[in-house]
Amino acid sequence: MSNKISIRKAKIGDDKVLAELERSCFPEAEAADRDTFIKRLESYSEQFLVVEVLDEETKDSGKVIGLVNGPITKEENLTDEMYADTGFHDINGSWKMIFGVETHPDFQHQGIASLAMRACIEQAKEEGRKGLVLTCKKELIGFYERFGFQNEGISGSVHGGAVWYQMRLSF
Repeated sequence: MSNKISIRKAKIGDDKVLAELERSCFPEAEAADRDTFIKRLESYSEQFLVVEVLDEETKDSGKVIGLVNGPITKEENLTDEMYADTGFHDINGSWKMIFGVETHPDFQHQGIASLAMRACIEQAKEEGRKGLVLTCKKELIGFYERFGFQNEGISGSVHGGAVWYQMRLSF
């Protein structure tokens, strides 16, 4: 990655750019819309880690190029209901759920998602969580296994009509 980047917590006003990033990374049936991002940011913006370009010498300075996000909950498994209901977020919960790990298409395969994942894992450890849970498509299982996630098999999720595998990283 030749650009200088920064990882920061999201702000309430990030909803538009995050919804645009989501649409560029997921099929329409899987992508959260702007209203969903507004609700999530109002409920748990501190659990959104945003990657942006800091290099003022490039045209991309200030551009949001990555995101990892999801609520904290007492639930042990990620369910489809969590995507729409921010009431599952409980700051005193033990598990960090990850709804999305996204990198803008122009910046993929440059280590952005890995940087964001490491920061998310570190945040969960610092907050004293038991671990992280996510669902992913089959072709991404190996990516998450590199961070220590264990494949728990096909998830009960039918989000967006896709087949999802539940992955768990326990501390």
